[in-house]
This record gives sequence, C-alpha cells and structure tokens, in this order.
Amino acid sequence: MRLLVTGGAGFIGSAVVRKAITEGHDVLNIDKLTYAANLENLTAIDKSPNYKFEQQDICDSDAMRTLFAEFKPDTVMHLAAESHVDRSIDGPKDFIETNINGTFSLLEAARAYVDSGAKNFRFHHISTDEVYGTLGPTGEFTEESPYQPNSPYSASKASSDMLARAWGETFNVPVVVTNCSNNYGPYQFPEKLIPVVIIAALEGRDIPIYGKGDNVRDWLHVEDHAEALLLVAEKGVIGETYNIGGRAERSNIELVRMICSILDDALPNSTHRPHDSLIKFVKDRPGHDARYAVNCDKIEKELGWSPSLNVEAGMKQTVAWYLENQDWWEKLRAGGLDVSARRGLADKK
Repeated sequence: MRLLVTGGAGFIGSAVVRKAITEGHDVLNIDKLTYAANLENLTAIDKSPNYKFEQQDICDSDAMRTLFAEFKPDTVMHLAAESHVDRSIDGPKDFIETNINGTFSLLEAARAYVDSGAKNFRFHHISTDEVYGTLGPTGEFTEESPYQPNSPYSASKASSDMLARAWGETFNVPVVVTNCSNNYGPYQFPEKLIPVVIIAALEGRDIPIYGKGDNVRDWLHVEDHAEALLLVAEKGVIGETYNIGGRAERSNIELVRMICSILDDALPNSTHRPHDSLIKFVKDRPGHDARYAVNCDKIEKELGWSPSLNVEAGMKQTVAWYLENQDWWEKLRAGGLDVSARRGLADKK
C-alpha cells in the first residue's frame, strides 16, 4: 500500500510507520514536529527508500491537497492529534485547532482527491475509547456505544470522529474509523503514566497518583495496535468502526504497583527498593473518567486480529526498553521537558 500517515513521528504513529516500512509498504509521514513528536523514533527505518518525511501542519489545507496529489496514497492513516488530557484541561484551544480543524482540512483534501478520480482509496481515522465517556464497574464499550466525552481532549476527538462520518455519508469519502484503548510501549512520550512512573522510580522521586488510584483502564501494547491499524487499513470495511483493545483492564494503582515490582526485580541493588514506597496520592483531576473497557469482538471476528501481548509481558518489555534507552528520554529532558507529571499522574495514551 501507499500510506500517507499523519503524526508519524509520535508514539503510535511512529510504531505504525516502523511496522509499515518493515512490511514493505510505501510511506509518506506528515508531522508538524510539535513537542511530542520525535524523529529519533524512526531512526530504524528513516533511510528506507520506501519512506519519505514532510514537516507540515495538517491544518494547512493547500499543503495537504498538494501532498495528496503528489503522493497519490491508497490510504490515509490519520493519527496526528493533541492527546494529553491534562494539557487539554490547561489549554483546550490547541486541541480544537489540531483535532477538529486539522481533521477537517484532511477530509477536505481527501474529498478533492476522490473527486479528482482516485480509485480504491480510503481515509482511516484513528481515535480513542475516551469518546464514549466513562463506565461503571461492569460493561464494555462497543462500536454502538453512545458518545459521551468528558474532557476537552475526548470532546475534540469525538468531534473529529463525527466529521469523518459526515464526510463519508455526505461527500462519499471512503472512511473507516478505529477507537483504541490506552496504549503503552517503547517511545512513549515521558509525560504519560508509564514513563512517568518508571523515571520517577529510577530517580527516587514521588510517584504521584490521582485520587485513590482506582480509575480503571484497558491497556494495549502499541505494537499490537499498529498491527491492528494496518490490518484495518487494508481490509476494514468502508463505513465501519472497529474498537481495538488489549483485554487488559487494570486500575491505576494495580498498574503502578506492577511496574514497581518489575523495577524491584530488574534493579536489585537500587537504593529506592521497594519502589512502591514512592507512591504518593494527589488531588484528582477534573472530569476524571472512572473506567474504560473495550469490547474488541468485532475486529477479532471480522478481521482476525487479537492482541498478542498480555499486559504483564508487555509491561516487562516496556520497562526494559526505558532502562536500556535512558539516553532517549534524557535528551527530551535536556530539551526542556519536565519528566515529572505536570498536574499529577497522567494516565492517557
């Protein structure tokens, strides 16, 4: 396939690009290179003749139309987004601009591309389970669950999902949508929950947890997610939505204690053992959803995908990666990133 990937220097996007190039696809990566993007995530494949990078803003409509016309993609995989809930609370404007206006710009470019005669094209819009709101102690989100977003971030993503649907119905843009649960794995930006915990534990600092730590999330390894996304890009049915989850529900406190235990085993000589002694509960953030759980029966039955890594094995791999690649996140800190949590403990993708 010829894949135009937006946000391909970010956490999930770079995993998709690495896997796509490995599988022999041609990739044009469009990324504005904002704070969470990092071209070092792509050093393993950036010399490939099948890979091309363009630093562009998806809100630039003229640039998007030009890139569509020049690259002639079979599929757009739209991952570019502002995605950190805490940042959306502090400053929602950027989320409206990128997640809503940027998606509009891309859909209009796709519409023009289709109207010009493009054949066998599809627009794959990648979104989040947060658009569905929050769950009680039982139940799961399905593709039919109503949208009830509770944060500026999730509201902006819900809006972009609706735009994608509308452009499919009204303008015949061939759209497919996926909504994923919480991702984790290598190259995750260090303001997110799992790297925050790992780095704080390594340095003997407080590990802050919102509220009582009883908020529940479903955890999906980013490489499993990338595999699912490429499968949907190739075989997903136009007009359909697919939920992608890890079948790995854990409360925040359970997950953090798991990471601390892995670090205890990996660093037997650490002066900070047991690492869970560093846990500190802090004031909860506004609008903190209680529980997410994703039913991924549809993609499993219709497309044959299922997660390959359970959360215990995936978390051990992830902790090992951060221990072995300290230079990666240290460079981000040297560039001005505060690797401690901004408002407490971030828990999003």
